[in-house]
Amino acid sequence: MAQADLRFKDKFFACLSLGERTYRTETTDSTHRPVWNSEKKVVIETNGPHIARISVFETNRFSKNTLVGYCEVDLFDLLTKDLEEEHVEDLALLDPSSSTTTMGTISVSCYIEDPVETEQSFARRVLAIVDYNEDGKLSLSEFSDLMKAFGNGLAVNKIEELFRQADTNGDGIVDMDELAALLADQQEKEPIISNCPVCGESLGKYDKINDMIHMTLCFDEGTGNQIMTGGFLTDKQAAYGWMFKLSEWANFSSYDVGLRSGSTASHILVFDRRTKRLVEEAIDGKIVLSMRALYQSKVGLTLIDSGVKDILKNLSEKQGKKMNSPESAKDIPKFLELFAGQINMDETKDPIESFKTFNEFFIRQLKPSARPIAHIDDGSIATCAADCRLMAYSSVDESTRFWIKGRKFSIEGLLGADAHHNAFKNGSLVIFRLAPQDYHRFHVPVSGTVEKFVDIPGCLYTVNPIAVNSKYCNVFTENKRVISIISTSEFGKVAFVAIGATMVGSITFVKKEGDYVHKGDEFGYFSFGGSTVICVFEKDAIQFDADLLANSERSLETLVEVGTTLGVSKRNRGLEVSELQKCSIE
Repeated sequence: MAQADLRFKDKFFACLSLGERTYRTETTDSTHRPVWNSEKKVVIETNGPHIARISVFETNRFSKNTLVGYCEVDLFDLLTKDLEEEHVEDLALLDPSSSTTTMGTISVSCYIEDPVETEQSFARRVLAIVDYNEDGKLSLSEFSDLMKAFGNGLAVNKIEELFRQADTNGDGIVDMDELAALLADQQEKEPIISNCPVCGESLGKYDKINDMIHMTLCFDEGTGNQIMTGGFLTDKQAAYGWMFKLSEWANFSSYDVGLRSGSTASHILVFDRRTKRLVEEAIDGKIVLSMRALYQSKVGLTLIDSGVKDILKNLSEKQGKKMNSPESAKDIPKFLELFAGQINMDETKDPIESFKTFNEFFIRQLKPSARPIAHIDDGSIATCAADCRLMAYSSVDESTRFWIKGRKFSIEGLLGADAHHNAFKNGSLVIFRLAPQDYHRFHVPVSGTVEKFVDIPGCLYTVNPIAVNSKYCNVFTENKRVISIISTSEFGKVAFVAIGATMVGSITFVKKEGDYVHKGDEFGYFSFGGSTVICVFEKDAIQFDADLLANSERSLETLVEVGTTLGVSKRNRGLEVSELQKCSIE
């Protein structure tokens, strides 16, 4: 349950995001101190997501829903303060555009439910399905009907055997406690329920979550009794309102995790590594349609071959000149408003007034403390090169199976003849995709000596997944790029590839050939636009962090920050991979 004190007059609703699920309250009737008598049971695993984000939206009938405040709370900390009774916590709601400005407060209460109580709760709901005489017990015929309701094709003799197994006291009927014990025990040994009766999801595919708890939570939500609405992936999706509630009953094509090639996929979902939560990267619908028409169709391929390459290059050059003009500074506040909640100006080294052009703001530096470098003195641990959305693959074959769909992609094609080395054959690669709202300076992921820089001229296609996932376009091997080869003692040679994109005509490096660079050092920056860095490692040189590989196998980008761990050298076993996973993200 929650209530909030806010400075606004309209009505409100709140969203709670945890891991890959988001839940939404009803809209309040009160306009000054909204109170939501809503609750949601969630499973918090020891090694799973535990940082919840609460977002409060202002709404009225005349305008779209507006994010007015948010807070993050560590549920582990909240629940350990008082395990014996329900605990109420007062939290500050922060301004989406500045984490130092408070917009109001929100009070949140939470408690821990005993697992036995959870089992009993589920058993009651199961019994209610076929308990025709409402005596809280099941006969053999009722138990047989229950198995059929679960869609279980067990033979008659097997059903009778299960009934005798459940009837521990031999009285010919199964009561609530006996059924709860059977379901819990049997689901672990040989599941009798293969699909959740409420949501239809296949059970038993995740070791992390108990199937009975999953079904209990689904049954709870199905009651509609003071339960927060689920079925959403992000708070932004939940904020769109009633039509996305359909996602509970059907797979709504605009929202999904993983590789999307349909014409309606106008939103990109990425996994925030720090909070272990799905977040949404929205793209204007008109831009999406244009990109799909251009990059994911044979007609678009024909257009590209007949002159669109030159148009994109000229467009990028003109936009670059515009963003370097003094007049462009007036666009900075609009940009911050567009990406409210995604750009933290408190981390920026210089005040906003100091930027005389938009590009000066775009290539802004951060305070030294904003991006600490993990294990800075340990050269065997590589770190992330940029604030970005990341994909990591142990081989090129994996990258083309899960993400890069250009038919001509290869390491040789990416690096070109002057930078390619036999050591990179069958190597590993990691893709750092920077969106416009990101910090656009890139950093060195490993320590070593810069051997050389190689400039490769090319096109300026977008690096958006819409193009990268297209079989008609070869973004990484055709775009303008600069390759740097870094020689290291821990990883061998590492190729650092900075790739230009639409609106990004300028790639600037701040190091030169022969320089020794330390892990975490600033290496260069991209001017206005989205852009990408790809790092190629020699075969069997690096073991990428397990969470990055797992998300990449789902075609799900991971949102990371400069300096967080990327992987460990396989050539130096001083730090075991299991130890690295403990320290990758705390």
